[in-house]
Amino acid sequence: MQDQHEAKQINGLTDTPINYHVPVLLQEVIEGLHIKPSGIYVDSTFGGGGHSRAILNQLDANGKLFVFDQDTDAKKNVPDDNRVVFIPQNFRHLQRFLRLQKVTKVDGILADLGVSSHQFDEAGRGFSIRFDAALDMRMDQREIGTAAEVIKNFTEQQLHKLFEQYGEVTNSKTLAKTIVEQRALMPIRTINEFKQAVKAAVKGNPKKYFAQVFQALRIEVNDELGALKELLQQTPQLLQPGGRVAIITFHSLEDRIVKNFFRDGGFSPSETDEVYGTKPESPFSIITKKPITASAIELKRNPRSRSAKLRVAERK
Repeated sequence: MQDQHEAKQINGLTDTPINYHVPVLLQEVIEGLHIKPSGIYVDSTFGGGGHSRAILNQLDANGKLFVFDQDTDAKKNVPDDNRVVFIPQNFRHLQRFLRLQKVTKVDGILADLGVSSHQFDEAGRGFSIRFDAALDMRMDQREIGTAAEVIKNFTEQQLHKLFEQYGEVTNSKTLAKTIVEQRALMPIRTINEFKQAVKAAVKGNPKKYFAQVFQALRIEVNDELGALKELLQQTPQLLQPGGRVAIITFHSLEDRIVKNFFRDGGFSPSETDEVYGTKPESPFSIITKKPITASAIELKRNPRSRSAKLRVAERK
């Protein structure tokens, strides 16, 4: 994370404003995508544009890059390059909006599922426990539901499952009970109101605890796992044979979804045919047998890369 006064400094590797978002596993992504100079590529999570700039450096004048981002703040980072088309949409709508651009097949797709440093640093977005702001957490400000509405409207059981599954919060049941009790006494609309309301339930390191809780709320508000599944389901139809998809995940739920889809072509283990004893074949060849993680050098330069895992697969 960088201070606001550093906004105009430039990361020499990518020409990305370094306080917006430092692209993780950059070289590994470029190698994994195995870029064809005249190919068509998609960066489905444009953000600060660091990965996109590195892709553009590999493309010739005939190459094309379509960049998606549901956060309209990202548009200001789009380079002045006629090879780039910015599409202000969630990547779950990838196929639909590519078709509107007369594109039915691409050579590579990238998704970096991390929340950008910019979003954490913008106090009003409600992503970070460092600031007091409305409990918002919407990636796409055009959407309606906020984290405050989840806190207000979910049942105790729904909150329990939410924090248990999406945040791996150890005392998720106690936390859910505390929220329901406290919201009956006072409205919980801001980050500080929330922290005050649940302070009796906090276990261990408060910073780590609230990071897990906020992760769970963010995943719910933005339907992040649902969007990821929809993105993955579109990749076999979109990719040319030999085309590659590279996904960077930041927690075990995402990584498991990607791993299973690349291996099985679906989200649950393929069942063996009772007659022939065979399983449906995945449309992918797995390039990364194990996920790629950040090097010691990158970890020192960018601590947020610690939980990043890159998986790459190739369309058969």
